[in-house]
Order: sequence, then C-alpha cells, then structure tokens
Amino acid sequence: MPDLSFSVQNATVVPFAAVPIINFKLEVSNMNPAERVHSGMLRAQIQIDATRRRYDPGEQARLHDLFGEPERWSTTLRTMLWTHVTVALPQFDDRVSIDVPVPCTFDFNVAATKYFHGLSDGEVPLTFLFSGTAFYESGLERTLLVAPVPWDKEATFRLPVRTWQTLMDDYYPNGAWLRLRLDTFERLSEFKRRYGIPTWEETLERLLPADVPAVQS
Repeated sequence: MPDLSFSVQNATVVPFAAVPIINFKLEVSNMNPAERVHSGMLRAQIQIDATRRRYDPGEQARLHDLFGEPERWSTTLRTMLWTHVTVALPQFDDRVSIDVPVPCTFDFNVAATKYFHGLSDGEVPLTFLFSGTAFYESGLERTLLVAPVPWDKEATFRLPVRTWQTLMDDYYPNGAWLRLRLDTFERLSEFKRRYGIPTWEETLERLLPADVPAVQS
C-alpha cells in the first residue's frame, strides 16, 4: 500500500474569490511509488499552535479575550482548532502538489479571527493533521485497492501574519465584521434613526466614551 507523507510548501491569498481564501500548496509524497495512487479523499484538521511563538505587549493586550491576563498564559495559552478542510487526491506515482483552499472569516465571534487579528507581525505556527482514504493500484494486474490515510500523518507550517492581514485588507479594506444579537441590533438601529445619524460608524462613535482609545497594532 502507499506510504504517504505531507509537506506544506507555501500559502498565498486567492484574489477575487466569493469568500476570503488562503490557498496552501501541499506536496504529497508516496514513499512506495510502485503502488500508484489512483485517487482519494484527504481530510485535514488545521490547528493553531499558539504556544509556539512569542507575543509582544500589544499582542498580549489584544488577545486578552482569548487567554486572559499574561500572568495566566502558562495555563490558558493553548493549541486552538482553526478549521477542517477536505480535498481530492489526483492520480500520481511518487509525488504531487495539490491546492488546499481554506476559507477565512472576519467574524470576531470566531476565536481564530480574534487570534489572527490580535497579531501584529511574525508567523502563526500551524499543524495539519491528515486522515482520509486512498485508492491505489497494486500488482501486475494493477488491481484497485483501498487504504486509509493513517491518523499519525501530519505537517507543520509557519503562516506569515502578513498573509492573513493582506487577505483581510483585500476583501474588507479598512473594515471589520461584528455580529450582534438581533434585539441589540434593533436598539442600535432605533438609536441611529431617532438621532438621524447617517452611518453605523458615526452611531458607534456617538455611543463610545471619548476616553477609550483604539489599541494600536
């Protein structure tokens, strides 16, 4: 049966997609090329290894909602699940490169969004945990067989923070998304209408105390 290994080569922003997408280029190697991979389905669980990088004071302040006070990070800082993705395996003998597109959200109710937005620079350590099924050809008669992708197959990658920032700048220039409960939104909408405020930004500015500054990146 094939003996597959995985390596993430790079990550790029996909322009003009329906939703923001980071595309990871994944190289799949077959250490037993005599067993040709005919096709397959590959699943990847992507984790953010938050403990494998340092954080400056500004980042610590912006990540307070996720991890609390920095003095407690020895117990609260932890690996986070980012997402799950599924891609098809094409036919190949020894190695092949495939695209792993990962849709991203700017919803600040999602922990991964809070984490990415809280970083000013550097890299995000990621771990890809693979599973799935591979169909392969074996023997002189090229009999088609099936084998699972073992759960111990994984790959690591350090995603530049700038890649995520570029993605959000491209899709939401100078903007952000914030989800509200419907009753809260209705009250905010009524406040905006009652005082004739033209934009949502001005509505929130009217409600924010003047002594609350923005946290600089």
